Amino acid sequence: MRHCSTAPPILWSSDTSIYALLEILCVHADDSPERLLFLWNLFEGVPKFYRDAYEQGVLDADRETVLRKLFFSSSSPLRNEADNWFLRELRGRYDMVLQYLASHPGCNNAEIETAVANVSGPGDAKQVGGYLKVLSQRYRMIERRLPIFARPKARSGRYYIRDNFLRAWLSALQKPVSAIAFRPMDVLIQQTEQRLAEVEGHSLEALVGQLYEERSRLSVGDFPLSERILGYWDRANVEIDLVAINEDEQRIRFGSCKRNPEKLPGSVTALREGAERFLYLHTRFVTWQQEHVAIAPSIPKHVREALRDKGVIPQSLTDLVEGL
Repeated sequence: MRHCSTAPPILWSSDTSIYALLEILCVHADDSPERLLFLWNLFEGVPKFYRDAYEQGVLDADRETVLRKLFFSSSSPLRNEADNWFLRELRGRYDMVLQYLASHPGCNNAEIETAVANVSGPGDAKQVGGYLKVLSQRYRMIERRLPIFARPKARSGRYYIRDNFLRAWLSALQKPVSAIAFRPMDVLIQQTEQRLAEVEGHSLEALVGQLYEERSRLSVGDFPLSERILGYWDRANVEIDLVAINEDEQRIRFGSCKRNPEKLPGSVTALREGAERFLYLHTRFVTWQQEHVAIAPSIPKHVREALRDKGVIPQSLTDLVEGL
């Protein structure tokens, strides 16, 4: 646990760093890793959403109560937020593309084309490039990411929804909330919980990357960065959740992120194989000190011991926020 500052934070501050979020939780709730991931996955660093949660008295509530009060009750402040903020101007094919991206983060152009073709035919699939361009350049709702050290024109780009709230809304909240008039609320909240758990698995990677960057900026921890945190993937189906570079000390760290810590030991083999593939393609790092890290919101003692036995560094979100 962190030590709270003596001055309570202002909930409507423009500071969107994880440090600011941790201060809010430390004063008004608790900064447990599970709460941090849950709220960051929903609201990222948007002060308004945390102010809404504070005014509804649910910053320190359990997950079900947070969802019920903020999204499912008749007076919920966020029931129409996505339509008001993001979706009012978008209908038809744009909405179809966003829905697919929300439930398939990290998909490529060909996968989106196939999904659109399956729903509305090959003619619409040919327009996908135009839809993606409008959503990324005009509305800035999505972004195309490349693996670390890829050329800017590389064809290995993957698409993601930029905003946490929009992604969580489209993938987990929109359909249950729209069914509140004719389905039991408890059933809908349970469905939302299940879907949010899946979304949080993807959000964990982004949260960890941001934590690494904030720690480096604040000179906290043992890994100053010389490159922005990114993942790595290639056409050989190699997947590395996190690649961290420390040029000054010639250290490179490869990371695996799992929402369920029990899955971490089983991910080590794939992590090592992926790192070997990366080093084969990027030979300048072969002589560097190579580290492997396994990350989850919380990591119980027996999992930590299993990871250390494999020569892997265990890191929980609690470890990563320490010192911020």
